[in-house]
Amino acid sequence: MNSLCRALLAIGVALAAAGASAQTYPSKPIRVIVPFPPGGGTDIIARDVSQKVAALTGWTLVVDNRPGAGGNLGVEAVAKSPPDGYTLVLGQTSNMAINATLYPKLPYDPQKDLAPIVLVAQAPLVLVTAAGSPFKTLDDVVKAAKSKPGAINFASPGNGTVAHLTSELFQKAAAIKLQHIPYKGAAQALTDVISGSVELYMSSVPTLLAQIRQGKLRALAVTSAKRVDDLPDVPTIQELGYPGFDASTWFGFLAPAGTPNEIVAKLNAEFNRALQQPDLRKKLADQGAEPIGGTPAQFAALIRNDIVRWGKVVKESGARID
Repeated sequence: MNSLCRALLAIGVALAAAGASAQTYPSKPIRVIVPFPPGGGTDIIARDVSQKVAALTGWTLVVDNRPGAGGNLGVEAVAKSPPDGYTLVLGQTSNMAINATLYPKLPYDPQKDLAPIVLVAQAPLVLVTAAGSPFKTLDDVVKAAKSKPGAINFASPGNGTVAHLTSELFQKAAAIKLQHIPYKGAAQALTDVISGSVELYMSSVPTLLAQIRQGKLRALAVTSAKRVDDLPDVPTIQELGYPGFDASTWFGFLAPAGTPNEIVAKLNAEFNRALQQPDLRKKLADQGAEPIGGTPAQFAALIRNDIVRWGKVVKESGARID
C-alpha cells in the first residue's frame, strides 16, 4: 500500500508541476528553428507568423535558421530538445513527410519524436525560368526536352524536396527527361536561374513570388489544381494538358514529443488566433500561401497520410539519399 501511495503521490506531483508550468508558460524566449536558409518560403512564413504571435501575446519568439541535410538537421535539433515548449520547428512537407522514405536512416521519426501543434499554411509550387529565357511556355520546355533528352537543367531547393519530386512527377506525365541540379536552399538557386546558368527552377510560390513580380523570373505554370490568386495569368499544369496534376507544400509548427498537452494547447490557440488576423492572412496570401490553422490532431493526420502519399512518389522516382 505504501508503494502504491508513493506512486500515486508522484503522479499527482508530476501533473501539478505540468499544470503549473503551463500556467506560467512562457517565462523565457521561444526559439523557432527554421531548417532551411534565410530567404526561402519556410523562413518567410516562420518570421511572419512568429512576429504576429509575438505582437498579440507579448511573447518573445526568436527565429533560428538551421539548414542542412534537406531540413533534417534543424528538425533533429528540435526532436532532441527538452520537451518544454521553448524549442519549436516550422516543418514542411519535405522534412516531415518525404524524408521518412527518402533517407534510409533518418535521425528522427516524424510521428514519434515530434508533437504537431498547428498546420500554418499550404502553397502550390511554380515552375520558372529567367526573364530572358527562350522558354515562353511550358510547351516550349516539353518540346525542347523531347528533342534533346537530359540537355535541359532544372534546379530544386534540394534532393527529395517537394519541388524535386513534383518535377519528377511532371517529367513522368510529360514523358520527358530533365537534368536535376539540387541546391542547398533557395538563395544560390535563384541567383543561378536569374542569371540563366540554370534553365528551370521549381519551388514554392512564397519563395519565388517577389522575383516574378520584379520581372526577374518568368512563371511558366503552377502545380495546384486551380490558378493562384497572386499569379492569375499563370496557367496550371492541369489546364496545359496534364489532367489530375496537383501538388503543393505545407508548413506547420511542431514541438518535441512529450511536450505537455497544456503547452501544446496554449501554443495551438495562439497560433490559430494569429492566423485569423486579417493582416497576417493577407500577408501570407500575398506571398502565395493559403492560411490554414486547425487542431494538433488534424495536423498529425496530414503528416501520417502524406508520409504514405509521398513515399509512393519517392519509390517510383527512385530517389534516395544515403
